[in-house]
Amino acid sequence: MLLRPALPVAVSSTPPLFSHLAAVRRRCSIAATGMAGVSAASPAAAQIGSFLSKKPFAPPSWASHLALAPSHTFSLGHFPTPIHKWNLPNLPEGTEVWIKRDDLSGMQLSGNKVRKLEFLLSDAVAQGADCVITVGGIQSNHCRATAVAAKYLNLDCYLILRTSKLLVDQDPGLVGNLLVERLLGAHIDLVSKEEYGKIGSVALADLLKNNLLEEGRKPYVIPVGGSNSLGTWGYIEAVRELEQQIQLSGDVQFDDIVVACGSGGTIAGLALGSKLSSLTAKVHAFSVCDDPEYFYDYVQGLIDGLQSGLDSHDIVSIQNAKGLGYAMNTAEELKFVKDIATATGIVLDPVYSGKGAYAMLKDMADNPSKWKGRKVLFVHTGGLLGLYDKVDQMSSLAGSWRRMDLEESVPRKDGTGKMF
Repeated sequence: MLLRPALPVAVSSTPPLFSHLAAVRRRCSIAATGMAGVSAASPAAAQIGSFLSKKPFAPPSWASHLALAPSHTFSLGHFPTPIHKWNLPNLPEGTEVWIKRDDLSGMQLSGNKVRKLEFLLSDAVAQGADCVITVGGIQSNHCRATAVAAKYLNLDCYLILRTSKLLVDQDPGLVGNLLVERLLGAHIDLVSKEEYGKIGSVALADLLKNNLLEEGRKPYVIPVGGSNSLGTWGYIEAVRELEQQIQLSGDVQFDDIVVACGSGGTIAGLALGSKLSSLTAKVHAFSVCDDPEYFYDYVQGLIDGLQSGLDSHDIVSIQNAKGLGYAMNTAEELKFVKDIATATGIVLDPVYSGKGAYAMLKDMADNPSKWKGRKVLFVHTGGLLGLYDKVDQMSSLAGSWRRMDLEESVPRKDGTGKMF
């Protein structure tokens, strides 16, 4: 997809949806729109000692009928995440794209996985676990986030990572997410893609769980991507956060919400929350691995587990964006990531949001009438560390450099520090 630099845009008189609105919230009472209860967007997030603390949870009134709502969660992320206008090039006439920066939910714990882990690790601690097990690809953002969150809560972390048959017997190295995981002391077990496909993530996790039980440990299994019915509450809660941000802004309403889909939990929570809340935005998911029908079925299982009584086909539109396959990119996709960074300052990861945004803009170009005049919110789900695994592929796309051209004699000026 060829991108041209965006034309200069006038600065809107509308103030951006800044995230840190604690002072405003103290003055504003939440109207009766189903936002009663304790929220991740609570002013308590600004209190000293609130980060990593256990906090009471009450669902929004519009979600109070759903199952599996816990009484407590852990505060692991920095919420609410900001929303701002995203001046993308070549949009259909009258279309606005805004971006919700869930990539800024933390540094070590960045991305959408944090929202799910607040619920899942609370359950692990409540069950008396002393370690957690999860599964993912060799550069899994979820596995890295789980390793960080587990260490925060004094839990050991066991990761089952999928890699190629050629590399499964080799040291996996220290690139990207692996560096963080290994610095944290996570226990890493490698399996080949063929073994993963034959045995499956559930059986692999159960095998490791049984081994740990025999050693006297108390393991808690977190599914791929943190995507089970309990984890879905993370993005139901994100919808409440979004409701509050819209209410405090007062003049921005979104017609559509767009997000990449890799394991299903994020889109299940967003779609269910949007359907039940005051948002009523249409949720579009671009799948980066399995086919749409797989995700319709998987999301159905997640929302059935919450006893929602809804049909997944009625609450989310899922389109295929996997391209060459999971975590595999064409040269055009990687160039898109680079061009968007250069044009807008937003760095997308190549596995999830990069493919999601690429597919969104391609759909806008192919079907402009579908998006014409609509306000679209794109959810950036993080994954910056995944870029480091693409260094070789992106080296030709990187910005230029040069040696500084110095005159023969440049006099030193007072006030500059000596380096040696």
